[in-house]
Amino acid sequence: MGYRIVVAGATGNVGREMLNILAEREFPADEIAVLASSRSQGDEVDFGETGKKLKIQNIDHFDPTGWDMALFAIGSDATKIHAPRFAAAGCTVIDNSSLYRMDPDVPLIVPEVNPDAINGYRAKNIIANPNCSTAQMVVALKPLHDAAGIKRVVVATYQSVSGAGKAGMDELFEQSRNIFVGDPAEPKKFTKQIAFNVIPHIDSFLDDGSTKEEWKMVVETKKILDTRIKVHATCVRVPVFVGHSEAINIEFEREISAEEAQNILREAPGIMLVDKREDGGYVTPVECVGEYATFISRVREDPTVENGLALWCVSDNLRKGAALNAVQIAELLGRRHLQKAD
Repeated sequence: MGYRIVVAGATGNVGREMLNILAEREFPADEIAVLASSRSQGDEVDFGETGKKLKIQNIDHFDPTGWDMALFAIGSDATKIHAPRFAAAGCTVIDNSSLYRMDPDVPLIVPEVNPDAINGYRAKNIIANPNCSTAQMVVALKPLHDAAGIKRVVVATYQSVSGAGKAGMDELFEQSRNIFVGDPAEPKKFTKQIAFNVIPHIDSFLDDGSTKEEWKMVVETKKILDTRIKVHATCVRVPVFVGHSEAINIEFEREISAEEAQNILREAPGIMLVDKREDGGYVTPVECVGEYATFISRVREDPTVENGLALWCVSDNLRKGAALNAVQIAELLGRRHLQKAD
């Protein structure tokens, strides 16, 4: 006997990717319901490459009673309405929005990093998926932290426009085309032109001059990995369609060489080390699209601080940063707690 699974937000980038990954990983689902707003009711979405079509239902009218898990990709406002309703009906919510991430009664999970934290999910019957940039970074940091103890992390992100949804991807495409033909490239979704440009601003500004995206990386890393780690982030939107990149500088409590770090990362779960010190011997966002792994390159010692390392981290943000992580949480929940599948 398998699970009855809901995917809410099934018409969006992340929701569609959730369906792709459920199909690819042959998740043990007896039944899948796909939900969206009323304007998409009756539309059909593909269940991966299985050839199966699923009909969209209106989330406002959906009764979650008797369903096991719901993967939410509907944004914070809608999540605030529907997550408590689903959870109260006994359907465990795995939420991709930022709404519950810092709630002390809601586990914030990256399965390769803190799987045991899922044991606290019953407090609200909700599990949070981290920010896409945080997810790939903590996968890279976890095995190194276990080996040498991380004191401080300074990260600069290079985040693709898909992190801003379909509207972000459309804007990059349209602006690029307009520039080539000599038409105006006025920003709509972003604060400045994104085509052939970079924007050091993601989400709203806070009083201290940082952005909310940067704040998320700080507090989520602490919650997932270790509250003692100091984190400083600069988050930048770049003209890449899919795939987030990060330049990460790490200061450790104990000495660790680049070679030792490479050996650790090579064996770590969820990581693919591609680190040849030659032309092209590293991974870029184009190569990570459609892949499950978090790719690590450019591992080297930083002589400017005691026990310092620097590395380059790349991942498909729609996958590991969102949809894959949510499905991995569902698999973990099933194995450890629900145990319905044969």
